[in-house]
Amino acid sequence: MKILCVSDQIDPAVYSGNAKNRFSDVDLILCAGDIPMDYVDFIVSTLNKPTYFVFGNHDLQEFGFYHKTRTAGAHPYDAGTFQQDDFSHSHGATYAGFKALRLKNFPIKDESGKSTPLLLVGISGSIRYNNGEDQYTNFEMLVKLLKIVPALLWNKIRYGRYLDIFLTHATPRKIHDLEDPCHKGFSCFNWFIESFRPKYMVHGHIHLYNPQAPRITVHGDTTIINAYSKYIFDFEQIPAPDERR
Repeated sequence: MKILCVSDQIDPAVYSGNAKNRFSDVDLILCAGDIPMDYVDFIVSTLNKPTYFVFGNHDLQEFGFYHKTRTAGAHPYDAGTFQQDDFSHSHGATYAGFKALRLKNFPIKDESGKSTPLLLVGISGSIRYNNGEDQYTNFEMLVKLLKIVPALLWNKIRYGRYLDIFLTHATPRKIHDLEDPCHKGFSCFNWFIESFRPKYMVHGHIHLYNPQAPRITVHGDTTIINAYSKYIFDFEQIPAPDERR
């Protein structure tokens, strides 16, 4: 299963008339935030592959509709009868923010060889740095993670593992993050991946301007991938890490 990950900037190789041919072998697309929804729409309509996304701390024009924080009439799509819940699959993509999803159309073999769904958890947002929308303190984010734990416990009982992919915008603390107030990671993410051991964590938020900055880090049982711009990996073939923690 080949997965295309995007975040934080419009990649010209993806936003291209040749994208359908260039990425014809991609099975699944994960969007890790801070990209315009029109770009998500282009990806879905061009590649025609299942796409899941979370929001970051920018490009939040439609964030309120997915979280029911805006009133009818506030969006150009609204003609007075618009229902906010209709945005759950807007732009042809599925919003994964603050959810545990079981993707039955992507079967994964368990230890006995039985096919089970791909298990995905998505988390939107960044650390709070200016009280903007979709920003959270570490405690607020921990509370959101705890609300997902019952679904993970059910996954463990039903499928023998908690989850496969942890899709976020922000990073864990001291892994790929920076020390400025905006780009610090969540320490509760460290607890989450250490406790529930996803095979992969895919995040955005950290721009890779420095060629020496790691894109792939192994932390415990989890391979952490920075999706900045674009990155493709094969679920069954763990990419070589830049560093280990």
